[in-house]
Amino acid sequence: MKRKGISTTENTENAEVDAVASVRSAVNTEDLPDGFQMTDLGPLPKEWRVVKFDQAITRVTRVPKVKQSDYQPIGLVPIVDQGQSFIAGYTDKSPYKDNLPVIVFGDHTRVLKFVDFPFVAGADGTQVLIPDSTLFDPLFAYYALSTIDIPSRGYNRHFSLLRESSLPLPPLPEQRAIAHVLRTVQRAKEATEGVIAALKELKKSLMQHLFTYGPVPVTERERVPLQETEIGPIPAHWRVVRLGEVARMKQGKVLPTSSFTRYGYPVYGANGQIGWFSQYTHAEEEVLVTCRGATCGTINVSPPKSFITNNAMIVTPMQRDRLQKDYLALALQMADLSSCITGSGQPQITKGKLALIPIPLPPLDEQREIARMLQAVDAKIAAEQTRRAALEDLFKTLLHELMSGRRRVSLATQSLGE
Repeated sequence: MKRKGISTTENTENAEVDAVASVRSAVNTEDLPDGFQMTDLGPLPKEWRVVKFDQAITRVTRVPKVKQSDYQPIGLVPIVDQGQSFIAGYTDKSPYKDNLPVIVFGDHTRVLKFVDFPFVAGADGTQVLIPDSTLFDPLFAYYALSTIDIPSRGYNRHFSLLRESSLPLPPLPEQRAIAHVLRTVQRAKEATEGVIAALKELKKSLMQHLFTYGPVPVTERERVPLQETEIGPIPAHWRVVRLGEVARMKQGKVLPTSSFTRYGYPVYGANGQIGWFSQYTHAEEEVLVTCRGATCGTINVSPPKSFITNNAMIVTPMQRDRLQKDYLALALQMADLSSCITGSGQPQITKGKLALIPIPLPPLDEQREIARMLQAVDAKIAAEQTRRAALEDLFKTLLHELMSGRRRVSLATQSLGE
């Protein structure tokens, strides 16, 4: 089923801090902007109202629900629960299809979802809400609810906190226009996420091709003589070597998290960059293998001038005229490192085990070409990730400014068109 809903978990804490500061300033100076009034939510346009949650939104209890044990990977009806995934599974149970669209709220997770198609709800902690259509445009109500900061109070039961909230109530035409602007940005962000996912799949397929046939066009792969090896088919003129034959391995240094600073040089550990420190241990880019913890076996590349902790193993070519560092990182991504992971409670990779991992070794010029081709895809992924981050920042800014009336719809529309 094509997804038509919109899901967002954006955090607007900074925007809300700004709003509180604005309210205090207005109260202290009694100098409201022209056309504004003071409300429970702070300064709002005079033609806006404020309504309590219970006056405008109804919780639905008759929505068909299923237990998580009954989720299916395929089926006729999508299941919308309180998790981060928009559609959590499928069922053949009769769906809820009255008074759509609705808003789904996770009583444990605090995740909001806007749903405008027939669905079944996940039973555990899934709250289904219907805005009063005489007061609210449903999509505007969804975005208005997403601005509310619901602090964690134990493991669950956040709905009671949501019910205590108040919502801004502009005239309905302005609500629809605000929702349209926010939905446009949200959809652009989702489209970018789709491009990123497609590029990652492209990279995965390209890596499989390059490490099987070498850097040749797909149309010429049948002409490449292959040999069968312990790591699968590779070009006949390549070799398979143990990592310890061509690279040195050394763990990073201990750095307690209490030593982190707010700025300086990036610190790399088990999960890529984990903080900053005032000094660095390595001046060059380094190939890292996570050697401790749940992410054991993950490959990262640290930027120049980084501090590398003892949760990462630094893998360095012995001879750069035999093994290129960029290619080494890619070869390790393709390698099966599961055989060198030991321990169940605290997984780890030892230097001795890692040294036995087999990797393919092409001629140096082919190593460079393989790295160049894959780095071109990585550059496109990075560009799309930058675009996604910019759209997310734009969404957060517009969400705060439009919901507070600081930016009216005509100005928002004009800004988006520029």
